[in-house]
Amino acid sequence: QVQLVESGGGLVQTGGSLRLSCAASGRTFSRFGMAWFRQAPGKEREFVSAIRWSDSGTYYADSVKGRFTISRDNAKNTVYLQMNSLKPEDTAVYYCAAGTYIVAVTAKNQYPYWGQGTQVTVSS
Repeated sequence: QVQLVESGGGLVQTGGSLRLSCAASGRTFSRFGMAWFRQAPGKEREFVSAIRWSDSGTYYADSVKGRFTISRDNAKNTVYLQMNSLKPEDTAVYYCAAGTYIVAVTAKNQYPYWGQGTQVTVSS
């Protein structure tokens, strides 16, 4: 079993920055692919970014490419999402997810472990 705890959300103005953290415990973190998803009110949960365990290769949704950066620190069992140039449409609950046998990194069903989410609100 893996436990994931997100932190770092909050209220920020348009153009501002936030860094989300996801602390993992319970199993060998370094062998997990990690991802961030988000869900805005009334919308489906959508893929934001992912990072592979093998070579730390990264993936981004087109909507955040160039503004968000995902990274991981295996020594601290933590994955980060640095979010810059935030826009009101980035407002959502952000979820951390983990999985070991990931074929399609953008698919929610590839990740059996999820955190409780952290709210990010970007004011205009």
